[in-house]
Formats: sequence, structure tokens, C-alpha cells
Amino acid sequence: MISGTQSRIEAALGARVVECRPVSGGDINESYRIELSDGRRAFVKTNLTAPKGMFPAEAQGLEWLREGHAIRIPEVYAVCRDDATGQAAYLVIEWLEPGPAVGNFGEILGRRLAALHSSGAPNFGFRASNFIGSLSQDNRIEADWCEFLWRRRLEPQIRRAVLAGKLDATTERKFEKLRLKLPELFSTAEPPARLHGDLWSGNLHTDEAGLPCLIDPAVHGGHREMDLGMMRLFGGFESRVFDAYAESYPLAFGYKDRILLTQLYPLLVHVNLFGGGYAESVKKALGHYV
Repeated sequence: MISGTQSRIEAALGARVVECRPVSGGDINESYRIELSDGRRAFVKTNLTAPKGMFPAEAQGLEWLREGHAIRIPEVYAVCRDDATGQAAYLVIEWLEPGPAVGNFGEILGRRLAALHSSGAPNFGFRASNFIGSLSQDNRIEADWCEFLWRRRLEPQIRRAVLAGKLDATTERKFEKLRLKLPELFSTAEPPARLHGDLWSGNLHTDEAGLPCLIDPAVHGGHREMDLGMMRLFGGFESRVFDAYAESYPLAFGYKDRILLTQLYPLLVHVNLFGGGYAESVKKALGHYV
């Protein structure tokens, strides 16, 4: 562990670290499983060069999802606000011991995700900005979903990609045409849902009881189809998840025609993070609408 971090964690938790093991996975932070002298097991993320506010934002997101009382979310034990010069930022959360999934895992996940979304959010946005991967995510509140989707999600990523030469001017102009069509495409009013915000299969965990848990959120109040669209984008979720979701919380008319639309934001994020062929995926999805 980064020098000095363990003693700071012990002070924050009021318990000694009696065992510390590196955990693989992730390409941004150092990760560890620790056992504490009070019997707790915890997962630690630490980073000497973390973007300012990244770990506090994640902690706030986890706590907000837990307030939905719908699906297991790890408890936050401690977070460093990365304001100490030269010291590593860290986040300490409950360790979720992995186990084999129960036979009806997909159905449970679908129903619990529906419950999370229906627990609601006060507005489109969130009380603080946060991150998706290592990219900042503007959560300033908008009264209208289409305005939030454009101004706080699509436009910042389009601008970043164009300035970096990852998207061309023709694609940028097509996005401007899409902006005008958003109210028509999202014609059925939906209340703000409590969204995970980065719901791909890598952020789904199976606990010791074989039940679903969610980790690594990028939360905001938004249209619930955004989570569902990302889940379909990279695979890893069985069809029973979506069927059980729709049984619990029926989807609005025309949702199938909006799947590619809801995938544009995560695709743009991938353009800016990884480049490569994701720009072509953006153009293909965009071409379905303009």
C-alpha cells in the first residue's frame, strides 16, 4: 500500500489493519482487501494522483444508492478528501465476499433494479458533480430531461471528442440535429429515476449469498432507460434481467427505439477514454436517428 496510507486508514477507522492483500482489477487505482482488528473486512482503493474529489464523489454516490433500499450496495467506512499535500487519496468500503449466483439471479437483479429506479430522485441531476471512469461528469440540475441529457451529458463529451480530433465536424453537426429531436424521441414523461450511471457488467457483483450488488457508481437522477441502455451495450446481462425489470416497472411506449439513443453517452465516454473504433460505433448509433 502507498506509504503512510495504512496508518491514516487505521486512524480513520479506529482499528488496526491485521492483514492486507492486493486485489486485481481496475486500471486507475491500487486496490486491497484488508482485515481489521475489530473483525471487519474492507475493500480499499487508493491513488496518489486521483482527480480531486473522485473518492468523495464515489462515496456520496454509494450512500445515495443505499438510500434507495432496493439492492445491496457496499457501506462506506471511510474516505479521504484528498486535500493533504503529497498524500494518497483513499476510499474504504465494506468487503463483499464473492459467491456463486443463485439460480434466479437474473430475475432478482431485474426486480431490484426496478425498485432502485422507482425509489426516485428529486430532480434530473445530482447535488454534486462526479466522475464516470476518470472523466468528470457535470450533474448540475435541469428541470427537463432532454435539456439535462444534452447539456450535462452529450454536449460536454462531444466537445471534448471534437477538440481532441476523435470526432469530425460532420458528426458534430448531426448531433445538433439530434438535439432538436430529443423531445420527440422522449415524448413520454418519466419522473427522475435513481440511476447507478455506469451500469456495465464489471460493476455488478455477486455476494456470499449469491445475490446481486452494485459497485462503482456514477450516480444522478435521470431517465431510467439510460441504465438499461448501458447494460445492453457491452453485454453480460441475461434476458431474464430485462424481462423481470419490465414486469416490475413497465417501460414506456417506444423504448426499444430509444436503446441506441441511450447508448450514445457511454459510447462518447469510451471515445474520449479509449478512442479506437468507438467513434464508428457513435456514428452508427447516431445514424439511426438523423
